[in-house]
Formats: sequence, C-alpha cells, structure tokens
Amino acid sequence: MKALSELSEREVIALAIASEEEDSRIYQAFADRLRTDFPSSAEIFDDMADEERQHRNSLYDFYRTRFGEHLPPIRRDDVRGFLKRRAVWWNPGLDLDKMRREAEVMELQAANFYEKAAQQTLDVNVRALFTKLAEVERGHERKASELHTAHLTENAEAAEREAQRRLVVLQYVQPGLAGLIDGSVSTLAPLFAAAFATGNNWETFLVGLAASVGAGISMGLTEALSDDGQITGRGSPWLRGLICGLMTAVGGLGHTLPYLVPDSWPNAFMFATSVAALVVAVELIVISWIRTRYMDTPFLRAAFQVIVGGVLVLLAGIFIGSA
Repeated sequence: MKALSELSEREVIALAIASEEEDSRIYQAFADRLRTDFPSSAEIFDDMADEERQHRNSLYDFYRTRFGEHLPPIRRDDVRGFLKRRAVWWNPGLDLDKMRREAEVMELQAANFYEKAAQQTLDVNVRALFTKLAEVERGHERKASELHTAHLTENAEAAEREAQRRLVVLQYVQPGLAGLIDGSVSTLAPLFAAAFATGNNWETFLVGLAASVGAGISMGLTEALSDDGQITGRGSPWLRGLICGLMTAVGGLGHTLPYLVPDSWPNAFMFATSVAALVVAVELIVISWIRTRYMDTPFLRAAFQVIVGGVLVLLAGIFIGSA
C-alpha cells in the first residue's frame, strides 16, 4: 500500500477516475432508491450522477492524451490515507435526508482532501492536478444547490414532505402505536383479574410485570418477523420490532406500577387500583390522540373505539378475578 504522496501522476489521475466512477454509482443508487416515493429528489441525484460521469470522462480523456488507453488497477483501498466511502447504500434505514447529508459529506470530503493533498505534494504537475480536482468538487457542491433549486419546486417539496411523513408513520408511528394499544389493552384482563382475585398489590404487580414483559417480547418478535420491509417500504424490521416491543411493555407497565404501593399502607389495594384505573384512562386518551394526529382518525371516533375495547377487556378481567 502506498501513500498518496508516493503515487505517480499517472496513478493519481487513474485514482481520480476510479473515485469519480464510484461516486457516480453511489448517486445513481440513491436516485434509483428514491424514484418511487421522491421523484424530484431522484432527478437531483440522477443529475449529480451524470455530473460525476462527465468528470470521469473528462479525466479519462486527459489521461489518454498523456498515457494511453490502459489504466493501472489502482483503487481507494490501495492508497494509505485516501478517503473511503462508507457502504451506506446497504443500510435499509437510509432515508432521503440521510442521502442528502451523505452527498454533502462526500463532496466536502473530496474537496478538502484534494486541497490538502495539493499543499503537501512537491510535484508541480501533481499539485496542479489536485488543485483542479478540488475545484471540481467545490463545483459539485454548487451544482447540488443549483439542482435542488431546479428540481424541488414548491409543489414537489410539499409532495415529498407528505411522502416523508407517510414513511415516518409506516416505519415508526404504526409499530409504536400497535405496541401501545396491545400493551395498554391486552394486559388489563390479567392485571385486574389478579387484583380482584388476590386483593394483594405485590402479587398483582408481579402478574402485571410478567404480562407486560411477555407481551412486549411477543409483539416485538411478531412485528420484526411479519414484514421485512422490502416490499412495503416500512424500513428495518428489527427497529420496528424494538419500537413495537418497547411500547407494548410501556403500555402494560403504566397501569402495573401503581401496584408497587406497599400492602401495609391504609387502603393500599383500593388506592393502587384507583391510580391504575386513572392511568388506563390516560393511556386510552393518548392512543386516541396519536390516531387522530397521525392516522387522520377523528378524535371522538378514535376515543370511542379504543375506550369501548379497553372497557370490555377491563370488565372481563374484573369479572374473572371476582368469580
């Protein structure tokens, strides 16, 4: 492996050609990934990929006039200290904002690196070449800004904001909401059945804790294994599973924690049960608000649906525990 300063002019140009080719492929991958949901941003990356290909062709034309057709097989990894590109295109959670930030970093890295390299080299021709490459990369930054203005009109930006909101709902809000509903509602029956069967706060807490943790694990695995996100575009299955599992556990623990009130307190059972019932009411209101905010469900309809389901499960638990 050589240091950049040890490369010949021929090798430096070949390295620049390979770098421009790689960056064009990255931008093209971004464009292809965005084309369905963000067509305007896809056009931006199409144009940026085309710019990189044009620069690659210009460098290759310059190379052929000096050294002929054959390019030495030099890559980024062959040069010690040369900038490396992260394989971000493999990331299933890569969204539009991350792609734009990655593009900015790519252009800034390349420009800064070429400028630094130009200051360090003693070869006049290589220094001139690095200076030219740095100017090209700075031009890429300006071009990215121009392309953003050209393609992202007000209507296009509004459409992409709405598409981004839908993706956030699919990837984060829906699994979290599903978990919160399951944790808040499904654990009511075992918790209040144990409460009215035993009249003991600690035993009730253990039942509620087991139900909440068990439901969290079950819902998390169900969410992660039911959809890999490749077709639906719902993102990383394990991230969705984690969100769903945590929210399920939170939903169950909310009305379980009041039963940590020591049984030695006066009216401890009735106090804990009253607080738990109040927490349940708050949970159901929060669920209704989330459905209204992100699912466009009218609040009264959302509240009616959730409260009816919650009350039925609660009554079932009380009835079974009192039998």
